[in-house]
Amino acid sequence: MKGTLTMLMFSAALTSPTVLDLGDSIPMADVKMKNVDGNQVSIAQIKGTKGTLVVFTCNHCPYVKAWEERLTELANSFQKEGIGAIFINSNDPARYEEDSYENMQTRAAKLGLEVPYVVDATSDVARAFGATKTPEVFLFDAAGKLVYRGAVDDNAENPAGVTKTYLKDALAAIAAGRVPPLQQTKALGCTIKFRAKTIKFRAKE
Repeated sequence: MKGTLTMLMFSAALTSPTVLDLGDSIPMADVKMKNVDGNQVSIAQIKGTKGTLVVFTCNHCPYVKAWEERLTELANSFQKEGIGAIFINSNDPARYEEDSYENMQTRAAKLGLEVPYVVDATSDVARAFGATKTPEVFLFDAAGKLVYRGAVDDNAENPAGVTKTYLKDALAAIAAGRVPPLQQTKALGCTIKFRAKTIKFRAKE
C-alpha cells in the first residue's frame, strides 16, 4: 500500500568501522560473557590494579596455535604483577566447529589458562574494539586507557627466533607504571569470523 512503512531485515557478518585509538577507554567493559567455567564475566570484573590485557583469539587459527602458549604464559604470569587478563572468542562456531564453546573449554584446560576465556556471543565486543584478527591484543593501563595494540611478538612460527617481544615489553612497562616503549604493531593472524548481525531499516512500499 502506498505510504505504508515496512520493516525490512537482513543479516550479514559485518565487521565494524570502529578504530580504537591509543588513549581510548575500554569499550563494552560491563558486558557479561560466558566463561569456560560456566560463569558470566565482564572485562570490568577482571581489571587489574596496574592494567588490563584483552586478547581476541579462537581455537582453529594456525596463528593462534603458534602463539597461544606464549600468550597463556604472559597472561598467567602478569596476573601476579597486577594486570588482569581475559581471552575473548568472537568467532561464529558455525563457520568453524573447532571454535565451539566445548572446544574452548578443552583448549583452556590443555593450556593451563588461569584467566577467563569467554564467548563474545554477538561479536559486538570485537566490533567495539575494532578487532579484526586472531590473535589481536589490546593492553590498557591502570586508568583503563589503551597503551598497546597489535601483535604478540615478531615471530609466530619460531619462539626461539623472536627478537622483539612487543607484548611482554608493554606488559612489563605498565606493571612498572611506565608507558610502553612501542605502542602499536600490526596484528597478524586469521580474520575474525564475525557472527551475523541483524540490521533493521524502514522503507516505503
